[in-house]
This record gives sequence, C-alpha cells and structure tokens, in this order.
Amino acid sequence: MTPAKVNASIHKIVDAYKARLSQYDEEIFQVTPPINGWSYSEVYSHIFDASLLSLIALENCIKGKGEDQPTHFIVKVILFLGAFPPAQKYKVPKRMADRVKKITKAEALDFILEFESSLLHIYPSVAGADQSVKTKHPRLGYLNSRQWLRFIEIHLKHHLKQLIRIEDSFQR
Repeated sequence: MTPAKVNASIHKIVDAYKARLSQYDEEIFQVTPPINGWSYSEVYSHIFDASLLSLIALENCIKGKGEDQPTHFIVKVILFLGAFPPAQKYKVPKRMADRVKKITKAEALDFILEFESSLLHIYPSVAGADQSVKTKHPRLGYLNSRQWLRFIEIHLKHHLKQLIRIEDSFQR
C-alpha cells in the first residue's frame, strides 16, 4: 500500500475515533467495562499517546536518525496484511502500559488533534525518506518510515475494534 493510501486510511480511522468520542457519555467514558480491561478513556489515552510516539520514531527515520537493520519476516507479513494475527491477546509493553491513564473526553480530543497536526507536518516527508534508516519498535523490531506509518494505521484499527468490543459489552 502506498504512503498516500495509508495516510488516507489513517485519517478515516481517526475520524471514526472522533465520531465515537462524541457519542460517549463523559461518565461512561471513565468506567471499566463489563468485559474488564481498559475503559474507553484508557484506550484513547493509549492509542493516541502510542501514535504520537510512533510519529516521533517515524520522524527520526526521516531525519536519518536510525540504523540499517533488517525487519523480521513476520513483521513484514503483518504490515502486508494490515492486521495483527487474529485470536491472539497482545500484552502492551510495560513502559507503554505505565503511560496509560484515565483521561477526560476533552483530553482525548486534544490528543487526537495533536496527533492529526503532527501527522500533517510529518507525512509529506515519508515518500522521500531513505527506507534503509530504521528505528526500533518495542515489540516489532526495526521499522522504516513507511513501515511506521503502516504500523500506526494497523494499531489504530486494532484499538478501534477494541472500542467496539467495549461498546458491545455495555449493551449486553
């Protein structure tokens, strides 16, 4: 998938996050769902914090601040397919889990807007970046700028599905 298509997809997914955010009641936004795990608030905190950190890694690749390291084959498959393997529970790296917190809807919207602004600033340089320059993802290993962009898309989609599962658990 081209960077332009990935970028367009990311914007559509972020629009879906904004639409969902506007529908959540502030009180329910903070509540641990019946299925346990993260609240809506914590999902928004994690996904947009992680996405902003991913943009920093992507920007470092663009600026040549990385290494020429191989990308693991399974990671290439994940990026090609556009999804994490199904029926697998993923453990958030401890340093990322420690960053997750309950935030308000206003804070979530601020996070989204900060991400969109950063993406708008960084994206134009992705196509021209040296694809041999990679920075390390805590679970996936070394990714170049295009791979980071694709990862952001996949990660956003993954947690959007989590929001849907949370919504379904409140409706039971």
